[in-house]
Amino acid sequence: MNVALQNVALPARLRPPVPLSDEELIAFSQANEPCRVERLASGEILVMTPSGFENNRREAYVVHELFAWAETDGRGEVFSSNAGFNLPDGSTLSPDAGWVESSRVAALTEQERERFLPFAPDFLIEILSPSDSLPELDAKMKQWIGNGVRLAWRIDPFGGTVAVYAAGAAPIVLDRPEVVEGTGPIPGFRLKMARVWS
Repeated sequence: MNVALQNVALPARLRPPVPLSDEELIAFSQANEPCRVERLASGEILVMTPSGFENNRREAYVVHELFAWAETDGRGEVFSSNAGFNLPDGSTLSPDAGWVESSRVAALTEQERERFLPFAPDFLIEILSPSDSLPELDAKMKQWIGNGVRLAWRIDPFGGTVAVYAAGAAPIVLDRPEVVEGTGPIPGFRLKMARVWS
């Protein structure tokens, strides 16, 4: 499956006859840049369109704010949507922004650091894009939590909501908050939402 897609409407789900290895998934992703590719727990490959300007601007802002806080906080590493995480259920997913405690990254070998990370992030943010389905993104948020993510925020810039997911708790939906405050693994992180809503 390491060939470029042609004449395929996106987003698309592809089922290879045999699940792709990490190396094959990387080769497939490279052959189909700038599309975004994830491997689902079922073995299906999800191919998504690249972000449009507005959605990419939101992602860049969120990653920037998380990175700036993490640099000051000093306890963790920040990842953008290009980072893949191999999850316990067999999927390989990429959040729009993610944060992992430094001790977990430090425990990896040099070879492991060059591959998809073999665990879920501690905290992540997903932003609904025009091509996303809100129910599917909410299902993905539950999947993240089920695979070990401690805290996750789902931002819907069109509906003006932020859903806060945490292990062992029902999601809390915030209606057009001015600021979202970090809890659990990220105390002290504050995301001002004005640039996301604009």
